[in-house]
Amino acid sequence: MTSALNGHAPKSRLSVQRRIEHHEADVVIVGAGILGCALAVALGRQGRSVILLEQSMKEPDRIVGELLQPGGVNALERLGLRDCLDGIDAIDVDSYYITYFGEPVKLYYPKENPSSPRPIGKSFHHGRFVMKLREAVLACPNVKVIETKATGLVTSSQVQGQVLGVECVTQDLKDCYFGQLTVVADGYASKFRKAHHPHTPKVRSKFWGLELIDANLPSPNSGHVLLSDKPPVLIYQIGTHETRILIDVPDNLPSASVKNGGVKSHLRNVVLPSLPEGVRPSFEAALDKGQLRSMPNSFLPASTNKTPGLLILGDALNMRHPLTGGGMTVALNDVCYIRELLSPEAVPDLGNTAVVLKQLSRFHWMRKNSSSVINILAQALYQLFAANGMSLYA
Repeated sequence: MTSALNGHAPKSRLSVQRRIEHHEADVVIVGAGILGCALAVALGRQGRSVILLEQSMKEPDRIVGELLQPGGVNALERLGLRDCLDGIDAIDVDSYYITYFGEPVKLYYPKENPSSPRPIGKSFHHGRFVMKLREAVLACPNVKVIETKATGLVTSSQVQGQVLGVECVTQDLKDCYFGQLTVVADGYASKFRKAHHPHTPKVRSKFWGLELIDANLPSPNSGHVLLSDKPPVLIYQIGTHETRILIDVPDNLPSASVKNGGVKSHLRNVVLPSLPEGVRPSFEAALDKGQLRSMPNSFLPASTNKTPGLLILGDALNMRHPLTGGGMTVALNDVCYIRELLSPEAVPDLGNTAVVLKQLSRFHWMRKNSSSVINILAQALYQLFAANGMSLYA
């Protein structure tokens, strides 16, 4: 029996041949984002053969997925991926700095006990973190990365509904990749969710984001939450010189209407005067530069995976308002659960769909220990902080 080297299970010539020549593996994963990469490495290191499909391996450029809570850092540690936070100019985050109508309060992450070190989160450029995770994937011998566009799922003609793999288009050529288990991790705009998830994402607002240069923050190494009679604003540093600001703009907000000059006018006339003084110059400069982008703030409750041969994860499975910055933490904790529940010791044969579905039912309830707290907190706080009315002043 060959031993594992450098934390990786040995790759067999047969498994390599299956992946390269026959497009077959134990697991096919759609999406090389944060969850897809972490899962590919986790399963690959257990000895599973993995095919990871991604439409573009270029560095992604997004305005969310930039603040990792201490629980997410701990999950990375458990997965052996903590070093993916190194060399990306990540910023330590030890607290939240919250202002309510200009009155500040600073809340540090609580210690497990008085003698333990204070928990630390990390904030960073999303794309840099993803690229470090992809480096870990490419260094894992049991994982094959294919740059291709996933277009559909391959289903069995013999077992009703069972998913066998993924249909793809690579440079205008159609192709298929087959696995005993297919994992859909293609994000908030998943093209495969509708047919296999009973719920539809609900969107009540968007986050409009800007990147500020050399902003003078009231509390360095803190996530800033600005609360008032206006929708909430988030600010956090993502690099030595860069700071992300996210402004919640609810649907049909009068001050952001076309009649009143649109979102940019709302940001200049309503948001700018309410910001801390040290942030205003860099905010105005970024607004003048015009690189304003938005992302929908979605809510999607999780559902038990019941389709044989299929596992939906990440934002394709479950979303909450990003006010509390919990999305990546939920995703990485889910990878830890799946690594345990679908380990070769627990499930020797991933083709045994009855056993896999039983484990995925356990996963649905196990993940609630961590995800439900984050989900409920995010939605409840947003409902409170985005509300209007004099009752909030009490």
